[in-house]
Amino acid sequence: MKTLPMFLGGEWVQAVKGGTRAILNPADNEPIAEVTDGSAADAEIAIAHARLAFDSGPWPKMRAQERAAFLFKLADLIDKNSDALATTETRNNGKPLREAKYDVGDAANCFRYYAGLATKPLGQTFETPDAAMQTMVVREPIGVCGQIIPWNYPLLMAAWKLAPGLAAGNCCILKPAEATPLTAIRLFELIAEAGFPPGCAQLLTGPGAMAGHALAASPLVDKIAFTGGTSTGRKIIAAAAGNIKKVTLELGGKSPCIVFADADLDVALEFAMFAIFAGQGEVCSAGSRLILERSVAEKFLPALAEASRKIAVGDGLLPETEMGPLITREHMERVLGYIEIGKAEGAQLLCGGHRMVDPPHARGNFVAPTIFAETRPEMRIVREEIFGPVQCVQLFDTEEEAIRLANGTDYGLAGGVFTRDGAKGLRVLKQLRAGITWLNSYHPTFNEAPWGGYKQSGWGRELGTYGLDEYLETKQINISLAPQRPGWFRSAAEAHVS
Repeated sequence: MKTLPMFLGGEWVQAVKGGTRAILNPADNEPIAEVTDGSAADAEIAIAHARLAFDSGPWPKMRAQERAAFLFKLADLIDKNSDALATTETRNNGKPLREAKYDVGDAANCFRYYAGLATKPLGQTFETPDAAMQTMVVREPIGVCGQIIPWNYPLLMAAWKLAPGLAAGNCCILKPAEATPLTAIRLFELIAEAGFPPGCAQLLTGPGAMAGHALAASPLVDKIAFTGGTSTGRKIIAAAAGNIKKVTLELGGKSPCIVFADADLDVALEFAMFAIFAGQGEVCSAGSRLILERSVAEKFLPALAEASRKIAVGDGLLPETEMGPLITREHMERVLGYIEIGKAEGAQLLCGGHRMVDPPHARGNFVAPTIFAETRPEMRIVREEIFGPVQCVQLFDTEEEAIRLANGTDYGLAGGVFTRDGAKGLRVLKQLRAGITWLNSYHPTFNEAPWGGYKQSGWGRELGTYGLDEYLETKQINISLAPQRPGWFRSAAEAHVS
């Protein structure tokens, strides 16, 4: 099996130390590729290329229209190769093919969005008290940006990071998750085909503890952008403190899906399923807590459990599959461990709660859709992010109690509310301590709108104009229109040099 390389300085190269990593299909744990496995030494090479490219290369000096043309060309190439990209994403990540196809289209549109945004007005001018002074603000690229992405949306997260970073004129080093580098490698083949200048966009493969840490710690890196777990986010912050680099973090969640008794319960039921079982629950914004009005629980929960049992779980490449496998055996065991914790804590198992080991699933990392009822706020399954197809039900009697339960978490990424009363819905949404919210919906994401959370769900925002702002410095420029001596020092009045 040919070892797939990384892309540094405009060239395809193998890791300095010669390490390799087998990439497995989570549906059957069979090898599908072998990739070069980088280390801190490879990260230093990537940083040196990016530093040179930013300090003396063409990319940051290009007109915005020129950079936009590269991004538009890349978007077109993604569309041209969409079927192959989606299939690779499913084989590598496990998600159903229909989800992967959506991600590929969204990734192309993300590059188009930022290509368009790059040419829009940036900056301000001011009327100041000094009529002889012209004051303006301009926006400039930050510099060298390290970008570390997770395994749950391998291609889409690459687009979320690269598109605004490159549009702003930065030189970017992307480090994909160790388990899911394949669509990132294919994306960089397209970047090379599009003719991006050497060093402005690089692909660094390897483990986060070595390659990723080196990016976060390097004094030559000006910004680090990370999406992943909150515990790793804390390590990123500590490593980045050395040169006080810019940091954006999109971290974990334990998001509420609130269903009031006056909601369209059929709509709410399917969205409650979609909130947690889309993407196998391996989604930072997953609606992992169903906060349900007590008066409808007796009819709502049995219907929810019955529908969840019927979800078609299987290989993502099969057309009938609605939910795929978890990413690795290690992660599957972690999720199963939380299920056992929930049982031990006394929660009531409504459905699922086990690994699927029948013949179609025996070799893969399949966990049945799982719902717990009779939970208490102090339970670990209610407080901690499981990152799998496990939903915890919490019951409430009043609007105030629903809000208290929803906000009773260290996280604040997302939340949904279901009610026919629009005023009540907006009232509740405004009181949720979360960055992304929905009324009578859950999960839609748009390149035009900011993505990020409150509390321990992260720092900063991605997407929209906010996402571009995170890759720009703000500079004040003051220009004297009538240069003259300031008259501050008496001795200077008698000094002449011209």
